Amino acid sequence: MPNWRWRCFKIAYHCLFKAMEYKVYTPCDELTRQIRYHWSLDAGADAPKERERIFPDGCIELIFNYGELFMKHEPDGSSFLQPRGIIYGQIKSFIEVAPTGKVGLFSTRFNPAGLQPFLNFDVNDFTGKALSVGEIWGDEGIALEKEMIECADNEARKATVEAFLLKRLESIAFDTHDVEYYVDALLQNEGTISIDKLADELSIGKRQLERKFIAAVGLSPKFLSRIIRFQNTLQLIEKKEFISFTNVAYDGGFYDQAHFIKDFKEFTGLNPKQYFSENLEMAKHFVFDE
Repeated sequence: MPNWRWRCFKIAYHCLFKAMEYKVYTPCDELTRQIRYHWSLDAGADAPKERERIFPDGCIELIFNYGELFMKHEPDGSSFLQPRGIIYGQIKSFIEVAPTGKVGLFSTRFNPAGLQPFLNFDVNDFTGKALSVGEIWGDEGIALEKEMIECADNEARKATVEAFLLKRLESIAFDTHDVEYYVDALLQNEGTISIDKLADELSIGKRQLERKFIAAVGLSPKFLSRIIRFQNTLQLIEKKEFISFTNVAYDGGFYDQAHFIKDFKEFTGLNPKQYFSENLEMAKHFVFDE
C-alpha cells in the first residue's frame, strides 16, 4: 500500500483528548489484506464533551465502545446515543459525534475493500449509514459485541475480533483482488488513473469492474478519487508543505482552487478559511489567496 495517510476515526477522537491513551495494533498475517490496523483509545470521564467532525476518508470502521456511549448529532439538530458495537459504512460528507463521559474504544480499521469478504451482502447497501453489529451479523454479531465489551483488555479484544473475522472469512467466498488492485492504483496515482487502462490490465470489462468496485468499496471510483485528493491536501497542510491556498490545491491534485473549495466544503461542512481559522497554529502558516 502506498505511503498515504488515511485520516480516520481515531484522529477525530484523538484531537480533543489531552489525557488519554491511544494505541495501534497490527493485524494477524491472515487478515492483512483486509485490515489496515486496529486501534484503541482510552480517556477519563473529564475528557471534553465537545462535538468533533469526522471527514470522509474511504475506509470503514468496526467500533466497540466499552466506555460511556457516544452521541451522534444529525444535521437536522436531532441527536442519539450510538450502540456499543457499530459499523460505519462509507461516508460522503462529515459526521459529528461527541463523548458523554469516560472514553473506551476499540476499532478495527478496514482497507477500502476490506470489509466485503466478511459480509453476505454488498458494502454499498449501507453507504451513508451506521449499523449495529447485530444488524450486520445477527445473533453472532450480538454475541461478538458482548464478548468484546467484557474482554479484560485490548489485546484480548484484538484476539476476539480477529477470531470472529477469520471464521467469517472462511465461510464467505468473495474475491476482491480486482478491486484492491484498482484502489492501490488510485492511491499510487493520487486519484487519477483511467478505468479503461485498469480494465485492460485486469482483463475485465469497464462496467463490470466499476460495478464490483462500488459493491465492495461502497463508493464509485470517481468519488473515492475525490476523497483521495481531499485527503492529500490535508496531508500537505498538516506537514506545512505549501506556499499558498492555490498552491496546496494544485499540489493536492485539484484542477483549480474553486474545485478544491467545493470538495472541501462538501466533505467538511466548512470552507477552508473557516476550517483553518479554528486552528490558529495551522492558520498562521497558511496564506489565503483573495
